Amino acid sequence: MNKIVFIIISAALITVSLSASAAKPVKITPGTKGVAANGEKYRNYVVKCSNGKQLPLTSWENGKKWCVGEASLENCSKKQIKAAKKACKLG
Repeated sequence: MNKIVFIIISAALITVSLSASAAKPVKITPGTKGVAANGEKYRNYVVKCSNGKQLPLTSWENGKKWCVGEASLENCSKKQIKAAKKACKLG
């Protein structure tokens, strides 16, 4: 009986520790500027995540819209940090 309880508690602790160790943004660095086919200006950024990955972000509308990906209009947020968190989570 004690072994079963120990196994259940161990499994629960492992699950909690894995979910707590999700990658988080560490640094956001400005990159290149560009102009879309429709004439809208954007700026690319690079998000460095706590797991070591570096992923692209794009700023549209003078920083009012932040999207995951390079020159992308998908997975967007109104705030830079929210988009950076999405990028690290997806990456």
